[in-house]
Amino acid sequence: MSSLLSLSRLIDRISEFVGRWVAWLVLAAVLISATNAAVRKLFNMSSNAFLEIQWYLFAGVFLLASGYTLMRQAHVKIDVISGHLSKRKQIWIDIIGICVFLFPFVVVVITLAMPLVIKAYVSGEMSQNAGGLIRWPVFALLPAGIFLLGLQGISELIKRIAFLKGLIPDPTHPQQAKSAEEELAEFLLQKEVAAREQAATGSKQ
Repeated sequence: MSSLLSLSRLIDRISEFVGRWVAWLVLAAVLISATNAAVRKLFNMSSNAFLEIQWYLFAGVFLLASGYTLMRQAHVKIDVISGHLSKRKQIWIDIIGICVFLFPFVVVVITLAMPLVIKAYVSGEMSQNAGGLIRWPVFALLPAGIFLLGLQGISELIKRIAFLKGLIPDPTHPQQAKSAEEELAEFLLQKEVAAREQAATGSKQ
């Protein structure tokens, strides 16, 4: 079981890494949207590429962060029945849900989506909108995101089995994570500190 828990921790680190970096796509989408609006108002110019890249970025956030969201126990749950059950019974419901619903869903979606991705890549399919973007990258986000979701599902399954064996604490307890705003503020603070240190070093020289 220890090797499986090591695998679970590795998957969690992958989901954490992906989730943290994908969050920056929100900022990118906002900046592109603001730039597009400003250019359209000031110069009466625009392009469908600006609109479509925003859709691509939104799809990337929604799909690629699905595994991270599962790890953080942030998916919507309606615990009308299971909320009244014991923790062990809730864990068993999660295990059944992961095995019976999540894993088959992952296999079916990837199986159906990959031929479309390959076809779009081989044909070089483009958007039908004037000035639109190539399509296969956004198509590829679907199987990629679902794969990450399934990968995290493996980690969640391992953790729930380990909990039933009494090896780890409750894995369904929501983990606390920094919000995107907090991470952005921390990043900007680090940049400012680095800039001050560089300026201080330069003045000494």
